[in-house]
Amino acid sequence: MFGITLRGGVGTLAVGAFVALNANSASAEVPKTPTFSKDIAPIFQAKCQNCHEPGSIAPMSLRTFQEARPWARSIKSRVESRQMPPWHIDRSVGVQHFKNDMSLSDEQVETIVRWVDQGAAQGNPADMPPLKPVATSLFWQGERDGYGAPDLIVKSPEYTMPAVSQDQWWRPAVDIEGLTEPRWVKMVEIRPSNINGRKILHHSIAHVVMDPNDVDADSVNRGIGGRGGDDDPAALVNARPSLMEWAIGKGYDRYMDGTGKLIKPGQRISWDQHVHAVGEAVTAGSELGIWLYPKGQEPKYRSYLVGFTGLKEGAIGLDIPPNTIAHTEGFTVLKENTVITNFQPHFHLRGKAMTVEAIFPDGRTEVVSHVDNFNFNWMTNYIYAENQAPVFPKGTIIHVIAFYDNTKANKNNPDPEQWVGYGDRTVDEMAHAWMNVFYLNDAEYQEWLAKRGGKPGIPVMPSNTQQQQQQ
Repeated sequence: MFGITLRGGVGTLAVGAFVALNANSASAEVPKTPTFSKDIAPIFQAKCQNCHEPGSIAPMSLRTFQEARPWARSIKSRVESRQMPPWHIDRSVGVQHFKNDMSLSDEQVETIVRWVDQGAAQGNPADMPPLKPVATSLFWQGERDGYGAPDLIVKSPEYTMPAVSQDQWWRPAVDIEGLTEPRWVKMVEIRPSNINGRKILHHSIAHVVMDPNDVDADSVNRGIGGRGGDDDPAALVNARPSLMEWAIGKGYDRYMDGTGKLIKPGQRISWDQHVHAVGEAVTAGSELGIWLYPKGQEPKYRSYLVGFTGLKEGAIGLDIPPNTIAHTEGFTVLKENTVITNFQPHFHLRGKAMTVEAIFPDGRTEVVSHVDNFNFNWMTNYIYAENQAPVFPKGTIIHVIAFYDNTKANKNNPDPEQWVGYGDRTVDEMAHAWMNVFYLNDAEYQEWLAKRGGKPGIPVMPSNTQQQQQQ
């Protein structure tokens, strides 16, 4: 169990704990005797089967009763502790409304728990909803979620990773083909170039290579300030404009409505792809899907991808002795009035929890988001609902607090006897929060505050709003 007492009256956040289920409040909507065919299959189809189907990334399929029944006890354990689906945001603090919420409701969790506890019955096969077709090739999650096919696809060259090798970094640059005029991007998604590529691709970043004479070249991340220096990982992360960072288990980045990223003819995509060996030779690369705003519907604000650091002393500040729990923290000053639209914590194998806190110019603090059970295999991106994206005045400090578990209690830990420092390898560590932001001038900032009751930070939702909102 880990804990940290945060300023601003938030209290102690316990990492590794989950919100207890309130069976009494959920019982009215939970079937008394749930069956797989009538009650469980619809939940699995909605929240689980994108991964739990033949040929996908999960270890077993959950499409049919025959496939799911042997795993019933394990399923109960995973959903009851909220390890699965991979939605690890703390449900008691910070932003609680998201565009891409894949979590189970309390009622759905209780339905699954009750089904298992009562013997995991199949029920009447006639109650089964029709099975969705199994994906036999790669797909765009954005297309599955109703946004249509991407307007542009940019592919990297492929790299062959030997069966046994040190980690490798494959960094080719390619043209953005089919772009004949400046266009605004509203959503992006990165995927491996083939099914096997999911085994070796740890992360893939799509940087935009800009013309140094471009009038926009000096606007990259103009709204943040840090300690800088050659040994500051944050300075390196934020040195170039990026369309997206993808890592294991992540879906797409959908920018807030009315915001986007501008791409222009002649620009290129510079790939930063981290691959690791898996015991078999695999050849793969990355593909970037780009969804564009229609002409005539260009957004008002430009979005920037920022890696807010959790290392106030730079790389040298990350020092994790063997068999220990450790934590670091970092501070980034906002030089502009800023709206934050998502949260994606980034660690490697020892990462355990991350808190993002805003320290306002007047000293008030507010927790923006907290992940209390980070899982390296699921780099989940939490995209804030439009009416929950927090807004902060210039001078606010974004405080990132990162926790690491270098003990044998961490199931992802390859060797708790090893010292761990900062580095790009999977066995090294890092700590930053990927967040898309956009900036407001003073007049726009005041307009935003007026619409939100005059209070900066996270807007207060109406009391009748559901606990978690999906859009």
